[in-house]
Amino acid sequence: MIEAIFYVNEHKLPWKEGLVVQDALSMMNYTFKMLVIKLNGDLVKKDAYLTTPIPEGADLKVIHLISGG
Repeated sequence: MIEAIFYVNEHKLPWKEGLVVQDALSMMNYTFKMLVIKLNGDLVKKDAYLTTPIPEGADLKVIHLISGG
């Protein structure tokens, strides 16, 4: 049996039906408030983290924004 997976910043994670972007952030313990997220190259807005499904084999990029002066 082939394991269903997806990737977050090159880390291989187990995939299951019903996963959304917020689930991936929780799996990786990402709590930083200023994130840019791309799912298979498409930008995901913060208000869509709980509703954007992650397809099997997806490539999720999570970029932490740095601010300061």
